Amino acid sequence: MRPVADPALVSGGDVYDARVIAGLRADGWTVHDAQVPGSWPRPDAAARRALGDVLGAGDGPVLLDGLVACGVPDVVVPHARRRPVAVLVHLPLGQEQPDLEEAERAVLHAAGAVLATSPWAARRLRERHGLTGVTVAVPGVDPAPPAVGTDGAHRLLCLGAVSPTKGQDLLVAALAQLRGHPWTCDLVGPTGRAPAFVDDLRAAIAAHDLTDRIRIHGPRTGVDLEGIRRHADLLVVPSRVETYGMVVSEALARGTPVLASDVGGLPETVGTAGVLTPAENVPALVAALHRWFAEPAHRAGLQHSAGSSRCRLASWTQTSRRVQQVLADLSATPTRS
Repeated sequence: MRPVADPALVSGGDVYDARVIAGLRADGWTVHDAQVPGSWPRPDAAARRALGDVLGAGDGPVLLDGLVACGVPDVVVPHARRRPVAVLVHLPLGQEQPDLEEAERAVLHAAGAVLATSPWAARRLRERHGLTGVTVAVPGVDPAPPAVGTDGAHRLLCLGAVSPTKGQDLLVAALAQLRGHPWTCDLVGPTGRAPAFVDDLRAAIAAHDLTDRIRIHGPRTGVDLEGIRRHADLLVVPSRVETYGMVVSEALARGTPVLASDVGGLPETVGTAGVLTPAENVPALVAALHRWFAEPAHRAGLQHSAGSSRCRLASWTQTSRRVQQVLADLSATPTRS
């Protein structure tokens, strides 16, 4: 059970949920994909009723996206006492919305199983909520041909919803100090999550006279997105918050090096195939980009590491089967009265 996926605002969490559902079905599971409308994790009364109706319609195992489940213990907890409930947490709610931490704790302690999409998220849940068992099911990645890049250095890609969380404003501020290098930068991702932020970002790009070098593409999918990825020399992930960073593993599947902020699950996802900088530290981002542009040997080392990392990435089949095992174990465990 998950939020309604808006095609114009699709997130990594939406992709994860859809791929796990597809994997369950491919392995013979009967899955009812209940997409519940509402402003999650703070739904109105109608959305609460809709969630309660879906939860009350059966007694078999149910997998709830944490965005739907963790803000409404009054709806979820009573059903968790009578049927097997698993909760999949992409990002702990308390990380960005501390006032929902108690609600999240109540839901997760009532659930029969808790899954997290990164080791970092699992640690946070154990630390914040005193949970003794959290299963990690990291996002998978599809095999992809190696990227060809452009000139090996100067075509940058920043992929993700254009929003404060993803930190594109930090990247623009950094690139404004690096005009001496012949870079271009593609900002690719939904622009509808934070319209005011997008307006401010466009204004900043214009104020720095960078409209011919920084392009805001909006969302791209299929062959259009693959073409952009294929010709990127470096993926830049200046996020302020990040649980795992699916865009990182997708870049590494193509052998593309990564420059990312040192937040959340990004260090574990990047591994040795990239460079980390402190979050929200524009001078550090400037220094890291300058070194990337200016030092061919540094670039070559990162390119080699990124290419070598392609073989260590999990597949979506592995992810789905990890979730399947949790659901199978949950189904075999009596519910608590």
